[in-house]
Amino acid sequence: MRNRGQLFWDWADLSLHHRTHDEILDDGTQIDVQVRLSRTGSTQMFIGVYAPSGTVLHEEAFNSRPGESMTRALAWGVGRARRLAYGNPATKPRSAAVSGR
Repeated sequence: MRNRGQLFWDWADLSLHHRTHDEILDDGTQIDVQVRLSRTGSTQMFIGVYAPSGTVLHEEAFNSRPGESMTRALAWGVGRARRLAYGNPATKPRSAAVSGR
């Protein structure tokens, strides 16, 4: 069970059309990537990386992914989540980070 951080709850809006990718990596780390269309039609994204225990390692949200479809944004987000989970030094996981693009 994931222990969602405040960033997720601030971002969440189940009334919006969205797609989700959940994955458990070999070491038990969980990744959750969600994309949605805002009420104005912008593609938005949430990325969460959680320890095997469910503790938040990293969360970030993008209010806009200009020029990206939901499918393209989801693919990019899954790749970023995996890089964060595997501890790439350039993208070391951190708690409750907020990004905008």
